[in-house]
Amino acid sequence: MPSTLRSGAGPATGQTLREVAVVGSQGGRDGRRRTEVQLDELEELARTLGARVVERSAIPVREPHPATFFRAGAVAALTSRLAELGGPAVLVNDPLSPRQQRNLEQTWGVPVLDRTEVILAIFARRAVTAEGKIQVEMAQLEHLLPRLAGGWTHLERQRGGVGLRGGPGETQIEVDRRLVRRRMARLRERLQALERQRGIRRQARSDVPLASCALVGYTNAGKSTLLNRLTNSEVLADDLLFATLDPTSRLLSLNSGRRVILTDTVGFIQALPTELVKAFSATLEEVRRAHLLVLVVDASHPDASDQLRTVLATLAEMGCDQPTLLVASKIDRVGEGGLEDAVGRLEAVAGCRALRVSAIAGTGLRELRAAIDELAGRMVPETRANRPTLGVTAARAPGEEEDRAAS
Repeated sequence: MPSTLRSGAGPATGQTLREVAVVGSQGGRDGRRRTEVQLDELEELARTLGARVVERSAIPVREPHPATFFRAGAVAALTSRLAELGGPAVLVNDPLSPRQQRNLEQTWGVPVLDRTEVILAIFARRAVTAEGKIQVEMAQLEHLLPRLAGGWTHLERQRGGVGLRGGPGETQIEVDRRLVRRRMARLRERLQALERQRGIRRQARSDVPLASCALVGYTNAGKSTLLNRLTNSEVLADDLLFATLDPTSRLLSLNSGRRVILTDTVGFIQALPTELVKAFSATLEEVRRAHLLVLVVDASHPDASDQLRTVLATLAEMGCDQPTLLVASKIDRVGEGGLEDAVGRLEAVAGCRALRVSAIAGTGLRELRAAIDELAGRMVPETRANRPTLGVTAARAPGEEEDRAAS
């Protein structure tokens, strides 16, 4: 690899992408449709990073090659094609070992990022709070640590001698590893302090018996738009994957006079990197501790059933077993003829009835508020502290006054 080439493993590389080629492995005929759906998602991830996709390839792979993941013929063919395109970076949908990534970069002469590194780059761009930034940096460093080995020639130099730290004969790579571990230790201490502060705030909320409700679902399922519509807020809601990273809470006032803390959380995605699951344990704790969940699924997405399975599996891994409302969102994008089939498939996967909602059109919001109200009343007994007090105004969704009058 030329010494001037930046490796895709570098935390800053993903922020500089302009043109990219997306590549994924395909296993058998049945895997063709799944590969195309995953490449669609990878293209959306690239768009979220601000990169333009100039090439897309699905390569048959029976068994990953230990050195380059793809077979020699496919690697050679892509080498020629990348040269014709002017050398765009390559985004690989599959997880790559440090050796595979390094060999592909040396052969193609361009940065190569696997799916994990693409998601990490997006999280680094989207993190706003101090806690979110620390969590992202820790995940990036943990992912980078095994990739320091042999990644860059300058790391092979030895250092040592009188007056130099590190001892005689210590290689630069050993120094870099030690620095990375030291940085991770400092970040972990800062994160623990922030977690203690979050715990204090959480305890303060629990002292006032308000039910907490977490909006969960696949990324770009419409959670932020739904939060905005229910609480009359202006949380960032964009047609991008991971538009929201840090959890956002708003107070929702319901027809009964009950108030609920409604929290928008980071979206899930297939093959969510383990580094992120570990690093974002504090953020995901908001989901674990919620009294109830509203599981939002984009009913208009062609892969909605698989997305729902991914979310259900992730919630099970997190140990979440709270009462859950299933919401089929974006129904305004589904034709009348296909709505029953789309919702029926989601109900079959989840094993429960789905509420049909369009946050944009306002369809189903009244029914959703009523369902949250009823479930919250069962989870947190009504007390005087759970009702609005004089001088305190909770956020109301447009049209809620009409709903209250109608009831």
